[in-house]
Amino acid sequence: MTAAPPLLARDPFRDVDAGGPAFARRAADSMEARQAEPEMERIVAAYLDRLAVPPGGLAVEVGAGAGAITRRLAARVAPATAIGFDPSRGLLAEARLRGAAHPNLGFARATGTALPFGDGTVDAVVMHTVLSHVADPAPLLSEAWRVLRPGGRLAVCDNDYPRARFAECAGDPLAACARRFVRARVTAPRIAARLPALLAGIGFAVEWTGRAARPLRTAAAMMPWLDSATADMMERGEIGPAHAAALAREVRRRERAGTLRGVHHFAALVARRPDATPRRIGAAAR
Repeated sequence: MTAAPPLLARDPFRDVDAGGPAFARRAADSMEARQAEPEMERIVAAYLDRLAVPPGGLAVEVGAGAGAITRRLAARVAPATAIGFDPSRGLLAEARLRGAAHPNLGFARATGTALPFGDGTVDAVVMHTVLSHVADPAPLLSEAWRVLRPGGRLAVCDNDYPRARFAECAGDPLAACARRFVRARVTAPRIAARLPALLAGIGFAVEWTGRAARPLRTAAAMMPWLDSATADMMERGEIGPAHAAALAREVRRRERAGTLRGVHHFAALVARRPDATPRRIGAAAR
């Protein structure tokens, strides 16, 4: 019997356009639904309120996706300008459609390692669920340092995947699927724990930290994890379609019975670029 190849994360959010327009639209809809949940609204409001962008200032989101956070950023900092950057043309098309009502909001294509601004010209940078999808966060954090003015702030919010819980009982197959999703689809699942040291290595001063627990009690919230995990297992020949369909039916059964329980954790922080601290990119890259 031929052994299966080693399990390596194949994160679809590292190249959204490879999935085509339909995937970009589904991803955009999923982001919108997640962000509209009360727990997510509270933690995003908490970090946006700490950015202190002046009326004529500039705030940017790196990895804006379809703009769910950038629109909230624009509303918070108005009349200052908010710009969302993303490398995906598909997500940017969705973002422009969904953000048309905000006169101080714009979107442009760029990566987080090459922002189109001079040194010290930006008042605030936001990275929301971005760093868990990159192999090396140090270049993005160093680029945020470069474009921020002294005293400017960086807000980071990301999934704390190791703290996620999905089990209803010992040996719960849905919990196994959730763990498989993280292993197979997430590039940097432990980024939340690494962030304080990474930021300190560059020279940022952390001013605030916060957490949110997002309950997963509906099939709509749970199925993206399950579908991705079972697709990976079928591709590797570990389960068949009947097994995958049975797991999906179990999610819906628990939803109807009121026993579908999971929790997804998010960690957030706001850090300031001190006025006189030297930039130490080498320390962050080690």
